[in-house]
Amino acid sequence: MPELPEVEVVRRGLERWVGGRTVTDVEVLHPRAVRRHLAGAEDFALGLKGHRFGAPMRRGKYLWLPLADSGTSVLAHLGMSGQLLVKTEQTPDEKHLRIRVRFTDDLGAAAPDAAGTELRFVDQRTFGGLSLHENTPDGLPDVIAHIARDPLDPLFDDEAFHQALRRSRSTIKRALLNQSLISGVGNIYADEALWRTRLHYERPTATFTRPRTAELLGHVRDVMNEALAVGGTSFDSLYVNVNGESGYFDRSLDAYGREDEPCRRCGTPMRRRPWMNRSSYFCPRCQRPPRLP
Repeated sequence: MPELPEVEVVRRGLERWVGGRTVTDVEVLHPRAVRRHLAGAEDFALGLKGHRFGAPMRRGKYLWLPLADSGTSVLAHLGMSGQLLVKTEQTPDEKHLRIRVRFTDDLGAAAPDAAGTELRFVDQRTFGGLSLHENTPDGLPDVIAHIARDPLDPLFDDEAFHQALRRSRSTIKRALLNQSLISGVGNIYADEALWRTRLHYERPTATFTRPRTAELLGHVRDVMNEALAVGGTSFDSLYVNVNGESGYFDRSLDAYGREDEPCRRCGTPMRRRPWMNRSSYFCPRCQRPPRLP
């Protein structure tokens, strides 16, 4: 599933092409695409028509479009294959087009070349969707109010994270993927940051000192910023920006997906282990497992 860098790439694209534009029509082409909007497709469309999108927002992996003067937001669930694409109105429909949003000619804050374009939600596997939610006083859709700040957020509190990490009595990769502790980190970037920090994914969180936590957070931020610089990680055509372009960070991965390939640091063959219905990739020499008590 897309992680923080991939979602941020989409958010930046929406900011350029969609922010400030007024919705004139919404077409829901598949009911599953709005299944999280419990009032149904017609109510979802009516909730958007005539409203202007504010600046797209993101917290961790969660992306939303505030509706100006309504106190509500459109929350995007990208799921396994969801894409938010900006296309000209003349572009043929994608095979898996689920929702179409058309705009007036008033571009608001959008780029001048956004004229004549529409927003499309495309989802091959139909795990994702769009839904309309009330905002909290902090401006978040109410269903994600429990999500922690992400490590690229200027208001992220490193000390509070360290204390929460120590209290969690978990293992480090589980903690990194716990969106109530730190948001935006998924399986790929957790493995990358742990490799850079020379930490095994089963390292107990209670053993972390402040310097070790600070080192890990530094690597989490570094790997995410590096991924952002090249458009995120795309293993197939499903993870793309709003123009349909893939990211290239998969070419720079040091751990994830490199089973049996030599560790870039010591040359030892990388290993993969099943982990929580996923896989963990690590170097058995650089990232030694913790000693059992």
